[in-house]
Amino acid sequence: MKATRKLITVNEDLCNGCGDCVTGCAEGALAVIDGKAKLVNEVFCDGLGACLGECPTGALKVVEVEVEDFDPEAVAKHLRAQGREVPDHMPDPASLRLNAPKPHGGGCPGSRVMSMGQRPQGSPCQQANVPRQQSAGVSNLTHWPIQLRLVPPTAPFLQNASLLLAADCVPPSFPDFNERFLAGRVLLLGCPKFDDIQSYIDKVAEILRQNSIKDITVVQMEVPCCAGMSAIAQRGAHAAGVNVPIETIVITRDGQVQTGASAGLRPMGL
Repeated sequence: MKATRKLITVNEDLCNGCGDCVTGCAEGALAVIDGKAKLVNEVFCDGLGACLGECPTGALKVVEVEVEDFDPEAVAKHLRAQGREVPDHMPDPASLRLNAPKPHGGGCPGSRVMSMGQRPQGSPCQQANVPRQQSAGVSNLTHWPIQLRLVPPTAPFLQNASLLLAADCVPPSFPDFNERFLAGRVLLLGCPKFDDIQSYIDKVAEILRQNSIKDITVVQMEVPCCAGMSAIAQRGAHAAGVNVPIETIVITRDGQVQTGASAGLRPMGL
């Protein structure tokens, strides 16, 4: 039965064939064919967009079209044929139609783009009456997701932003990370040791191409493998052809800012 509902489409001009969206689709609706991601069958796609945050180039988009209904039974058969696990719960096709009541949630919460806005801080007099352990609990995080590999270059919170490119190990190592670095910045977390550096360079370059970025602050650990974070920022800016201010701050393993390690860097071809 055909119905007007949401469906994933792929812009093949933007797709680099990385396959991240394929593994990010629990229903197996996507596959890389001839070097490009393609929708295998419209009945496999629930249109909820869990794969959007997996795409490093912004090639995926949710559109409203008249297509065949999402078919959970066909999805289950398709996944079993591939030897993949069938999800315990899948949406009811009726709930996905545009004229039906909207389902609660939908998609993967870990990759759904959200702008949460600035937290209300109150006046200095009001803050003076808040116990330290309570006031310290106010987060300056204003968006989701925060992992660099999950943030699409088209995320609205990136426009006119100051970026905070931080190594995964920094927040637990630096007690005042939230207050010292996060306020007024868009956080992007990554690990240059265990993650794919080139994919990060490409992602940063695409973010810089599609958004007016004010500046980038890189916060990395003193260990040698962490130096890749500043290289990601510089090479990404070089690849994008933009001249954005980049500052690198190094944190020691005992939670201090390394003396003489905070310096303004300019993009360069490394």
